[in-house]
Amino acid sequence: MLRDVSLEITSGESLSIIGPSGSGKSTLLNIIGTLDHADSGHVWLGEKDLNAQDEQALASIRNRDLGFIFQSHHLLPHCTVWENVLVPTLADNSADGRAGAEARAERLLKRVGLISRLHHRPGQLSGGERQRVAVVRALINQPKLLLADEPTGALDRASAEELAKLLVELNREENVTLIVVTHALDLARQMQRAFEIQNGQLVQR
Repeated sequence: MLRDVSLEITSGESLSIIGPSGSGKSTLLNIIGTLDHADSGHVWLGEKDLNAQDEQALASIRNRDLGFIFQSHHLLPHCTVWENVLVPTLADNSADGRAGAEARAERLLKRVGLISRLHHRPGQLSGGERQRVAVVRALINQPKLLLADEPTGALDRASAEELAKLLVELNREENVTLIVVTHALDLARQMQRAFEIQNGQLVQR
């Protein structure tokens, strides 16, 4: 159970949260991402109190302002890489919105080395490739905050190291605030700040 957790994050910063299984790491990330609700306290995104938003507003915030990466990629199995990446942009039906999203998708897929895999489906990709698609999908709407829950947990060592390096680089290149929950100490140490959940409290390492 989390208690007395207080955390302030600067725009563009990266930080990691570690702790034993069941300590509340994912719960904290889900509260920050408005997927779960705390019994008390507030979550602010810039000047916006997320606790004061209704469900429709929160859905819009999750789509536009927050990006999520999970241990499992959660890609749609019957959609191509291109289609999966563009799913979060479907709410914007304007021609300019579509054109901007497609240009950004192309740029990001080139950046992560997947431009040649546009028409492949998730089952035709390696684990590392699927997770890189998930990263691009999380970034497609230019979120303010990227939340990654055990992003390397299902990958082999080489793929995990590659993804960790990519997250660090994209944090800087895209100027997106990054919070990573992880068991991987190598990944945790690459963030600008590291925290550990001890007995329900967040302690800076």
